[in-house]
Amino acid sequence: MKFTVADLLDQVPQDGSLEVSKLEKILRLTNRADKQSLSIALKGLNRLGVLSLEDESSISRGDDIGFIEARLRCSSKGFCFAIRDDGGEDIYIRDHQLNHAWNGDRVLVRIIRDAGRRRSPEGGVQCILQRATTSLLAQVEQQDERLLAVPLDDRLLASIELPEGDSNYQLEGPATSVVEVQLDRYPIAQHPARGHVARSLPLNGGVDADRDLLLTKAHLHSRASAPRTTIKAPADKRRKDLTDQPCLLLNNWEIDGAPHLPAVHVIPHDGGTQLWIHAPAVAERVNPGNSLDQWLCEQSEALCLGNKWIPLLSANLSKAAAFKVGDSQAAVSLRVDLDAEGEARDWEFCLTQIRPVAEVTSEALAALAGRKPRSRAIPAALKSIKDQIGQLETLIFCAKALHAADLRHGQIELDLPTPDLETLGDLRVTEPDGGNRQWIEPLREEDPFSILAVFLRAAHATWTEHCLDFNLPAFVLQANDPDSGPLNDVAKAAIALELPLSLDEEGTTSASELAQALIASPSRRVLNLQLRHTLPDPQYRLIQSKAKHIALAGEEDHSSIETEDGLGDIDTANDTDEIAGSAQDGSTLLLAPWCCPSLHYADLLNQQVLCQLLNDGKDRPSVRQKETVNLGSKGAASRMTWPLFSGSLQQRLQELLQERQLQRLNSRRRQQTELRRDVIAMAQARSAEPMLDHEQQGVISGVQSYGFFVEIAPSMVEGLVHVSSLNDDWYEYRSRQNRLVGRRNRRVYKLGDPVTVRVTKVDVLRNQIDLDIVLSSEETQEESPMPVAVSEG
Repeated sequence: MKFTVADLLDQVPQDGSLEVSKLEKILRLTNRADKQSLSIALKGLNRLGVLSLEDESSISRGDDIGFIEARLRCSSKGFCFAIRDDGGEDIYIRDHQLNHAWNGDRVLVRIIRDAGRRRSPEGGVQCILQRATTSLLAQVEQQDERLLAVPLDDRLLASIELPEGDSNYQLEGPATSVVEVQLDRYPIAQHPARGHVARSLPLNGGVDADRDLLLTKAHLHSRASAPRTTIKAPADKRRKDLTDQPCLLLNNWEIDGAPHLPAVHVIPHDGGTQLWIHAPAVAERVNPGNSLDQWLCEQSEALCLGNKWIPLLSANLSKAAAFKVGDSQAAVSLRVDLDAEGEARDWEFCLTQIRPVAEVTSEALAALAGRKPRSRAIPAALKSIKDQIGQLETLIFCAKALHAADLRHGQIELDLPTPDLETLGDLRVTEPDGGNRQWIEPLREEDPFSILAVFLRAAHATWTEHCLDFNLPAFVLQANDPDSGPLNDVAKAAIALELPLSLDEEGTTSASELAQALIASPSRRVLNLQLRHTLPDPQYRLIQSKAKHIALAGEEDHSSIETEDGLGDIDTANDTDEIAGSAQDGSTLLLAPWCCPSLHYADLLNQQVLCQLLNDGKDRPSVRQKETVNLGSKGAASRMTWPLFSGSLQQRLQELLQERQLQRLNSRRRQQTELRRDVIAMAQARSAEPMLDHEQQGVISGVQSYGFFVEIAPSMVEGLVHVSSLNDDWYEYRSRQNRLVGRRNRRVYKLGDPVTVRVTKVDVLRNQIDLDIVLSSEETQEESPMPVAVSEG
């Protein structure tokens, strides 16, 4: 079909009806077969109660409200859960209730058994809204009389039938390649899935082949070319000329084609600092809804593959918006006045024209850090920017104050740098926006992106607060609170390592308090690894005004917003300080990013709202009124007693950000995150291949009943010592102490212990490293090996 059920439902209004003939035009269905497929789909949705079909000529939303939209997440063990879009409790789906849905599919679920005391609610898949898998990596096997593609992803609990002509792809002996299989038919009723081999991919074809392999695995290898469209020129209206301001470009990327980033300027101000952040004016150059905008929405994310970038922006758009030293360029800017503690006292958003004067690299910051106080000698790395040394010192002071403020407000700090492997290229450095995660990294004064990430967090938090003041719609990143169970497990592991950790009356602690307690621990890294796994990844949510029109200052509706996914109301009058940054317990992130439109499409959408506010917002009740309100300034909403936009502009604003964009944004964000992890994991696995059959020093980074994981420096590759290989004793797993203990020799393997291991197997494709423990001569006992058993202590 040319459409998915999700595409179909996106077009049906919440209120009223839609003619089927109009739906056919929207979905661009012209031939009889496509129209017949639509008719079958509508009849099926009508039977389910999702839609109401009236005389087969018009459709409307159904009355059945028992359906829950979710994304399916399966494990290799066969356990499947529906992860709700509204953030509610996960729903357990038994295998006979999957109805041929696969891992990653968007589905409609109906709950068939309510949650119990220690049991998740159970449900069944009623409808597959959108398939996540259109192609997959597999190996070809002959089973009886059928030729099958067996997916490498063991979360896909199905095999795909292949035509006999694909039998030449069947491997004999050790695997040297895999195949990409295109799905021709998904399973239905008693009929299995069918597909065909699209191409063969080598497993040892070098860096480029590895890249192609990972892009195919992430379903990101097919990318449409950017449409040929005219790029708009930003308007000069209301644009401030700041070309005399000596702003700086902080850069730590080395690969050609890397996205362009904001410029910054910092000066001392009233005992604190005044920080300017200038974002590239991308939103002003794109017409919402045109072919270029639709293409950008489809891409959604810039992708870094180590030594290669797949940019988000088209080549002409990137060139038009890029900042270059010495060139005048349009920008969307924020001025924020900070006190000595890093707290914002005042701010202003504005449209500007800037001219960067210098680029600051890690070499320059390292030279600044190594320069002796009051020294008149200028290191070679600083000579080209010697006039900006004073600003660099103020810049670092400002970053320290902001970072300290983040920690005071409950941000979770984890020290988990990316492995320093040459093949990782630009993935080795700090993400300039901090990755928009639920945790932050320590401030590294010699890293330009570490400093920039602190500034961008402040800029995004400021826009979030300003946006809520005006009741403007925005895409925000929000993370759920970590589950108390896994969090307490990390706390138990820390206590077992004799860390001074204070617990509340219920014997629990918050993630931020736990992270702070780990800072001074020699086992900080392995405990940080454990803590990171407890923190859910943030997802985009859409916040909108409850009112049909943006509320006036002083009206009741102005103080609350609602999220499209039902996360509840937010009281902007009382909670703005908490939700604009991190929550006070450090567990919830709510930020509306806007500074990096060359990295994320969501930033571009939020920047469009900001630009509409500054370009088209009414700053006075009528043209006869001489006194105006600066709409970009702090507290401007409280000084207004008139509508912010006309009816047509208000409608255009609502069309900029729509709920149906959420699924694509979150899907692409997950794909980008998983691709980044896979690229790093494959580089680590490749670095482990020369270690095969060699002894290595490592640290135990995780303990489970089936064995323990060991991290090997400097690549930080992780391998598993399976309990079955510990044949010197019978080992018990003691979960409270996070350790394995031998019953006879009392040998202990616990988190953070240094160990010597031998690499026995490296599976690059699955990123699995098998290890054996190597005992010293003193540890080796002459007694005969004993059988191994595992029990829960």
